This record gives sequence, C-alpha cells and structure tokens, in this order.
Amino acid sequence: MAENDAFGESLSDGSALSGSALSESTSADKNLPLPDLLLGTYTPKIDSKGRVAIPAKMRNQLGNGCVLARGQERCVYILPNDEFRRIAQQIQRTSLSNKAARNYLRVFLSGAVDLEPDKQGRVMVPTMLRSYAHLGDDVVLIGVGTRAELWNREDWESYLASQEDDYSDMADDVLPVGDFAW
Repeated sequence: MAENDAFGESLSDGSALSGSALSESTSADKNLPLPDLLLGTYTPKIDSKGRVAIPAKMRNQLGNGCVLARGQERCVYILPNDEFRRIAQQIQRTSLSNKAARNYLRVFLSGAVDLEPDKQGRVMVPTMLRSYAHLGDDVVLIGVGTRAELWNREDWESYLASQEDDYSDMADDVLPVGDFAW
C-alpha cells in the first residue's frame, strides 16, 4: 500500500481518493443537520509514546475531543463525543434483562476513554486498546461515516481483501431497494 505523508488516502494500486468530508444539509427524519462524514484511508504511525496523529480533516470533524473504544473485528473506534453518547444511550435503552446488551455495554464502556488531541493533533492510544487491536507503529486509520477506526495495518489489509470479493453482493443486503443508484 502506498503511503501519503500528508495523511491523504492511498490505495494499494497507487491511485488516490479524496479523504474530504461530505455533509448533508438536513436529516429527513428530524430535519436536523447531519454531521460531516469521516472518510478516507490514512497511514499515520503510532509513536514510541503510544500517540497517533489524527488527520486535520478528521480533527475538525471530531471537534474538541473524541472517545476511543473497543471496536468490532479488533479495531479501535474513534468517535466524536456526541456520537459516543448517542451510541451509549441507544444501548442503555435496551432492557437490563437483555443479557447481550448488558455484556456489550460492559465491554464497550469499560474500554472507552475520552481524549482531546494535543496541539499537534495527536491522541494517546491507551495500552489496553493498543493491545486489544494488536496495534504497533504501523497502523491504518479509516473513516467510517460517523466514526473512524484504527487498525493494525496487516489486519486491515487482510480484512479488506476478505471483504472485497463479496463487496458488490453486500449492497443488496445493506442498501435500501430503489434508494441507491450509481
């Protein structure tokens, strides 16, 4: 995978895509502005102190701070504070009698830490989260809409390769019929 020192997105074939934010003006449901989407693929390094630089475009979208938490498939979620609160509230609305919800909430919240980027735009990735996601210094930071994900580079490349063959078929399962056209 090619690397871009300016935190631009680079693909394995050397082509590049824009990591710029897309935003929608209003939500159809509540007529509220939608947040900018976190997009792109970046290849920062984790320094010897466990810090990773968040690309400037993402820092602007994260605002004053963010929450790092365990993600699925052994990545670290980087969530804007508002999005983290929304997810936590949604999980907590589930009945306490729901064992799966209790278990998920315990694991998700116990591994979460709220942070503010330093003056250079870096955040400290706690040892517990680095260990959980197998993060060394070679990482990939991807935008996934309302969150970013920090991956071990080899794990990300393996995951992406395993998903690419079924990518076109996934659209049939996740996109609303008739609402999406190329």
